[in-house]
Amino acid sequence: MNCELKDSVLIVSGGIDSITMLYDYQERIAFAVTFDYGSKHNEKEIAFARMHCKRLGIRHLVIPLSFMSQYFKSSLLKGGEEIPEGRYDDQNMKSTVVPFRNGIMLAIAAGLAESNGLHHVMMANHSGDHAIYPDCRPQFVDAMSSAITAGTYEGITLFAPYTNLTKTDIVKRGNVLGIDYSETWSCYKGGEKHCGKCGTCTERREALHDAGIIDTTEYEE
Repeated sequence: MNCELKDSVLIVSGGIDSITMLYDYQERIAFAVTFDYGSKHNEKEIAFARMHCKRLGIRHLVIPLSFMSQYFKSSLLKGGEEIPEGRYDDQNMKSTVVPFRNGIMLAIAAGLAESNGLHHVMMANHSGDHAIYPDCRPQFVDAMSSAITAGTYEGITLFAPYTNLTKTDIVKRGNVLGIDYSETWSCYKGGEKHCGKCGTCTERREALHDAGIIDTTEYEE
């Protein structure tokens, strides 16, 4: 990644990983984009994404992708089956996969980047996602970066610096940056509070614990 300032668009969800990246690389981000694709927790995530972008003075776009909840099958989407509880692993969380979600979002972000004279698209996948989500794996990141570069006049690249980091690594990084993680959203159920039992809540709790960070998130239990 070159050293020009404000040369990137970041896909920001409002979760721990992308909010950490928002602060970590704020000097590089021309604007951030959140996709409203009909997940059960989109509303909660979008509110935090909007809040943090406003706090940092970073332009924030919310782009609706309602067709995904209409035509795709996933327990993560509204109308889908119940979100599984327990461990954040491939067997338990497979039903939450939204087919090729990141591919779709990255393609749109690449179009936004080229339309705005930017050079990079940024995403905040991490190593804990690899076993569960095919479109978070290093092979996907490399292939998608090549496709984005080949498919844009300016040779836009995909920048995913957290690909080989754990979530614990990421929250340690965010802690140094002074991020209050109670101002992020993880729970896939999208209730009033984090449920404390689904896979993403479990992963969140473990990462903060392992990083030695006091977890001030409000959980239902």
